[in-house]
Amino acid sequence: MSEADGNAALQPTAFIDSQSEPVRDFVDRHAGSGSDRERAIRLYYAMRDAIPYDMRHFGIEPHLFVASNVLAAPAAFCVPKAIALAATARAAGIPARIGFADVRNHLSTPRMLELIGTDVFYWHAFTVLHLDGKWVKATPAFDLAFCRKFNVKPLDFDGRSDSIFHEFDPDGRRHMDYVLDRGSYDDMPIETFAAEMRSHYPRLVAASIAERT
Repeated sequence: MSEADGNAALQPTAFIDSQSEPVRDFVDRHAGSGSDRERAIRLYYAMRDAIPYDMRHFGIEPHLFVASNVLAAPAAFCVPKAIALAATARAAGIPARIGFADVRNHLSTPRMLELIGTDVFYWHAFTVLHLDGKWVKATPAFDLAFCRKFNVKPLDFDGRSDSIFHEFDPDGRRHMDYVLDRGSYDDMPIETFAAEMRSHYPRLVAASIAERT
């Protein structure tokens, strides 16, 4: 990692507001002491389970993606949770970015398939953390309660290997696989993301706007 990359991955941004009080309070409560890897693991599990995953909270309004707002939300989907983990990592002095990929979800619910019209989830998000000299992917989206409810194996994170998708459910059925890696970013690419969501999921976007108006 170059010095420039490291600096960019540590700075607060409009969405990754690592300097904010809610983010720093979360770090104080959950990071603990020890190495960057040990603290990153604690932050991962705290973020995974503190904010329930719920696609009913999907939206494209910018305020939904500000980390400090995410920490105060009753639930969130994958992108805000990945942003919030990146913010807490940066607040703890750990370089972090936001990664995106298109994934095929073989076990999506009928209601979700009806809204999105496909089994491909475009711009699924994860956090990319710089630990022990390399970038490691971590997906804090699916909390333990959600996994138990839908019979999904929870994702673990050891700070050494990528933790990015549920390939199989506990019964051995294929659950998720990656279609396209869209790279990682120092801040949330909100305009690109919103345009992609409008293009791929017009019914879901319209439903989410109607829900909040």
